[in-house]
Amino acid sequence: MTVTTEGLRVRTGSQAVRSAVELLSSMRFSISLLTIICIASVIGTVLKQHEPLNNYVNQFGPFWAEVFSALKLNAVYSAWWFLLILAFLVTSTSLCIARNTPKILNDLKVYKENIREQSLKAFHHRAEATVVDAPEAAARRIGQTLASGGWKVRLQQRPTPGGDGWMVAAKAGAANKFGYIAAHSAIVLVCLGGLLDGDLIVRAQMLFSGKTPYTGGGLIADVKREHRLSPQNPTFRGNILVAEGMQSETAILSQSDGILLQELPFAIELKKFIVDYYSTGMPKLFASEIVIHDKETGEAIPARVEVNHPARHRGIEIYQSSFDDGGSAVTLKAVPMNGVSKPFEIQGTIGSSSQLTKGQGDGAEKLTLEYTALRVINVENFSGNGTSGVDVRKVDLRESIDSRLGAANKTVTKKELRNVGPSITYKLRDAAGQAREFHNYMLPVDTGDGVPVYLMGMREAPSDPFRYLRIPADDQGGLDGFLQLRAALLDPALREQAVRRYAVRATDPARPELASQLANSATRALALFAGAEPGKDGKAPGGLQAISDFLDQNVPEAERQRAGEVLVRILNGVLFELAQLSRERAGLKALAPSETTQGFMTQAVLALSDVPVYPAPMAFQLKDFTQVQASVFQVARAPGRNIVYLGCALLILGVFAMLYVRERRVWVWLAPAGTGAQATLALSSNRQTLDTDKEFEMLKTKLIGTTP
Repeated sequence: MTVTTEGLRVRTGSQAVRSAVELLSSMRFSISLLTIICIASVIGTVLKQHEPLNNYVNQFGPFWAEVFSALKLNAVYSAWWFLLILAFLVTSTSLCIARNTPKILNDLKVYKENIREQSLKAFHHRAEATVVDAPEAAARRIGQTLASGGWKVRLQQRPTPGGDGWMVAAKAGAANKFGYIAAHSAIVLVCLGGLLDGDLIVRAQMLFSGKTPYTGGGLIADVKREHRLSPQNPTFRGNILVAEGMQSETAILSQSDGILLQELPFAIELKKFIVDYYSTGMPKLFASEIVIHDKETGEAIPARVEVNHPARHRGIEIYQSSFDDGGSAVTLKAVPMNGVSKPFEIQGTIGSSSQLTKGQGDGAEKLTLEYTALRVINVENFSGNGTSGVDVRKVDLRESIDSRLGAANKTVTKKELRNVGPSITYKLRDAAGQAREFHNYMLPVDTGDGVPVYLMGMREAPSDPFRYLRIPADDQGGLDGFLQLRAALLDPALREQAVRRYAVRATDPARPELASQLANSATRALALFAGAEPGKDGKAPGGLQAISDFLDQNVPEAERQRAGEVLVRILNGVLFELAQLSRERAGLKALAPSETTQGFMTQAVLALSDVPVYPAPMAFQLKDFTQVQASVFQVARAPGRNIVYLGCALLILGVFAMLYVRERRVWVWLAPAGTGAQATLALSSNRQTLDTDKEFEMLKTKLIGTTP
């Protein structure tokens, strides 16, 4: 039997109906649908599914976000067109199986022993010889030989003018036919299993039972029944977050237009969360020690959930999906960046928020401090390999080749990984709802230049990278030294006193006129740097940018470089005196001239220059925390899983049967020839390979005695 790509042909009905049935039941239609499903699955894999619309707008823009939403590409596997294609594929493949299976089963029963002698001579593999045995004896000998080799044999006696002749018909490799049925049945089973485990049943409940996605906020207990699915829901897949020491019994099913709440027949209690890290800071192992509290029996069942090692209860699988913060308690210290705010401490928990007030009186602005994330471990790369040039005198050819060849984990740049300690991420949201995100490290970080700095990051949008302000740590390892210098810079009296000290120390006492000139230059430079003197646009930007603008406006281009070096040298000297004054006012001993002090002052000048553009009046430094971890579990009831497994097994068996099992048929016609018989041998195979040629040569020798 030959399997064709044509469909089922009906003889009744209109031409349109007959053509539709033929197309729907044809193999070419099934292959086309399978191709479309594969393309759609690729899209669903590359494009994140069931994300909020704002995420697509931020990543792809409003136009493409609308296109994805209109075509349901953000929810491919639950889109109406995807489910419709699956339904057509199941129907088409089932019709293909129904059309070809009776032919295959009938072909398995047929030995085709009625084939004529002239037809055998038309085969590609054929041979003739004379055997000494009579036709009947030769037929039985050949039949036994084939049967012992695994062939199924049938003998037929035929009358001829010279006496009775015998036909030996044999076949082998019938599993090749079953491969077709198994492979096509596998497609049907996998599609049915996918439909059962997908969103089809959930969508049906939303359509016929009045269930609607929930788009609001608040507590889970306050969500109404129309947004909840019953514990008897036959299929679902959702996520549930459980903090250490807490219980949860409601999973969240993400939808493109909201969420649905799935009630579970049990509650999950997280006793302990375990996490281990690689040297790169990536999680190596995370597991959860849980207790499953059955609602019906009240039984408490301890279990351990790891990645790829789920727990199972009442037909529901509990997978370890990820981990998150479970509401860690943090204490933050407000660091005044404008030099006038008062420092204070505030406490909160991750995931919550606090209300702040910016300013005083009726014009005070309300701010919301949102505690976003706490990271206890931050592993960064401090290799320090930033050179791009190559000195040919220092090139080691062997080392250069070894660094690029060999194991795949070799890299040209060696990494120096270091844990820089905890960090806090928070948002400051104004009354209009606009928010900026901040990321500050708890401990000072040595970035490689020998001066530990506090890194305070900020970004305007989630898609932007963090930009960091680097504030140097003082001799006590804190921020007080810099904050005292910042406050002194904004005090006109201290600036004037610092200028006088600098002028006295930097000039000869015998030439007071030089001291006066130097004091005037230092006063102007310090005022520009402090933002006390407006620029050409009427604003006082402050920092090194203000000095640069002043030089551009007042100094010829040929003299700007020399004038800039002089002003920066004067500025550094005055700021050093200002730092000494701020320490005296705080009751601290003066800074001793050293490389450490020079490094601190250099970084302090850069930080003071950047502080005016910091977009918040204060930064919040992590002072203390109590970490509470949480596990994110994926809970799933998947009745179609076993169906999919069966389909996969059938697909593997079917593909192997069709590719590696050759269907062969052998005929030997024995006609009377004196005391012996004239033998005609023919071999047919569904695939012509070298193995077929070898087998035919072997059969010629064993059956009719013909040598190659």
